Amino acid sequence: MEYLDINKYWSLIDEKLNVWLETIIKHIPNLVVAICFIIIFSVVARIVGKLVKQFLRRSLDSQQIADLLAAIFKVCFILTGVFICLDFIGLKGTVTSLLAGAGIIGLAIGFAFQDMTENLIAGVAMGIRKPFSIGDIIEADNVFGKVITINLRNTIVETFSSQIEVIPNKILFRNIVTNYSSLSIRRVEVPVSISYADDPDHAKEVIVDAINQCDFVIKQDQTDVYAESFGDSAVNLLVWFWIDYPGETGYMSARHQAISLIKKSLEQADILIPFPIRTLEFGAKGGETLGDILTQQAQVKNSKAEKE
Repeated sequence: MEYLDINKYWSLIDEKLNVWLETIIKHIPNLVVAICFIIIFSVVARIVGKLVKQFLRRSLDSQQIADLLAAIFKVCFILTGVFICLDFIGLKGTVTSLLAGAGIIGLAIGFAFQDMTENLIAGVAMGIRKPFSIGDIIEADNVFGKVITINLRNTIVETFSSQIEVIPNKILFRNIVTNYSSLSIRRVEVPVSISYADDPDHAKEVIVDAINQCDFVIKQDQTDVYAESFGDSAVNLLVWFWIDYPGETGYMSARHQAISLIKKSLEQADILIPFPIRTLEFGAKGGETLGDILTQQAQVKNSKAEKE
């Protein structure tokens, strides 16, 4: 029976330990430099993060989006420093493994929270693109009102009936959004009808002169009236004029004043705004009035009475 050669195994272990110790001693300068790099990157990341946050808060309407982007920038800056330090001390394989693991984890989180992630990304994209701002009047997905708050996942709109609507950001990002405040003007359209006996050109002059007397009307050279169609008992016109929006005079108030003024001005110009007129014709083939039929019936009765 052979006994274990303890000295042989101990020499192997001692040799391995010596190799590890030598490797550690060789990498101590690199390790010290790497630690210093991490400290420097942390300090610089904190300073740069504050500057980026201040810049984004001035640029974006939502502080939540600004803080999120600043935090992402800070984390990416620190991770860049960590990866450089790992590569500096010779751990390239660790860097590759961490990047691969981070990609897999990010993909899994994206699938698990797809709806939340989509709203978050849409909120960040809208915060950068800025299709609208807080206080703007917007219309999207059958919601019409004033933007109150822009969050990371949703946008809160107060409608003109004093109701609060919470709209997911992905809906605003995917669909058409009408921003009534971007140009600060709005066109008001008022349909009006005149009788066939009146001249549309004369009615146009009367309406344009009356509308341009209003203080809330802007771009008065673009105030106009167009003949839109022939109605059953009237010629249909369409009145266009521009107002500041939002402005001191609201849209509905401006429209109300315009309709009232158009009615008064047409009446003063002796231009008729007709109501529906129906002509009744009698007889098998038409063309006979009720009076003719009654007269004929009376004559028939008289003739019968004379014969009797």
